[in-house]
Amino acid sequence: MAEAAVTNRFTSYDQVGIREDLEGVIYDVSPEDTPLYSAAKKLKATNTYHEWQTDTLRSSAVNANVEGFTTEADARVPTNRLGNYTQIFKNACAISGTDSGLRKAGRGDEMAYAVLREAKAQKLDIEKALFANQARAAGSTSAARYLAGLPAWLTTNTSFGANEGADPTGDGTDARTDETTTLLDFTQARFDSVMQSCWENGGKPDTCFLSAFQMNEALGFTGNNNQRNQVSSGKIENYLAVYLTPWGSVTFQPSRENRSRDIFLVQKDMVAVAVLRPTKNEALAKNGDADVRQIITELTLVVNNEAAHGGIFDNTTS
Repeated sequence: MAEAAVTNRFTSYDQVGIREDLEGVIYDVSPEDTPLYSAAKKLKATNTYHEWQTDTLRSSAVNANVEGFTTEADARVPTNRLGNYTQIFKNACAISGTDSGLRKAGRGDEMAYAVLREAKAQKLDIEKALFANQARAAGSTSAARYLAGLPAWLTTNTSFGANEGADPTGDGTDARTDETTTLLDFTQARFDSVMQSCWENGGKPDTCFLSAFQMNEALGFTGNNNQRNQVSSGKIENYLAVYLTPWGSVTFQPSRENRSRDIFLVQKDMVAVAVLRPTKNEALAKNGDADVRQIITELTLVVNNEAAHGGIFDNTTS
């Protein structure tokens, strides 16, 4: 039974001037991980078209010779010259002059807070570009340059759909062709087959980049060395840390920025990022009652030798 209210009571609903109760912290759980960009070694680019060379040994032979032979030089094949264009990543923020006089919660300086957020977002954009199935483009005075992403380089050690699916040329000039008719399940057999191909061609992949969905598929892999699915110390453990195969050990690294249909086996010392302009935060010319700053990075992807890596493509995603 509700008690009778006091006559002419004055409550908090009637009051004017109650101070707000706003926490001085801003909570943000947006993902910031950039595992490929962070792991790739950093090189210095000195042109918008960055080049490198690859080579391969001839096939082995028994190499038996007649006693007293005469010597002829072995046939030589020139090195392969490859290149990728730098891509410009730009983010900007503008803050009005009035903001400098305001008292804010969760941050002291609005511009500093905005620049930090834009820089974090730009790193995610870079990560997405490195994984993107896009060809390189030289650009022009009216069109942007594009770097060729990782899928555009892989041709030697790949598994993909049998209908429309196809490898690219492998020099960054075209993207790979996606399968559209029949997508394939990500299986341990496909994974092992690509790992074996990498080994046969001299590669030693050490990291597998894959989406959360494909990570769950990998948890179904069998074998004493790789899967952990047990109860210990009152905890249920179900994870895949390192997968040991006859062709090498691979760490599984979930990634949010690669397409879920693509899975990459990467030898980290054979992939790099060539930086023409390191990330820079710079003020733009003042125009009116606002301050404008931009964050600029210019870089490209270097796939030192695509035969060191592998790709499992055209996977189902649901």
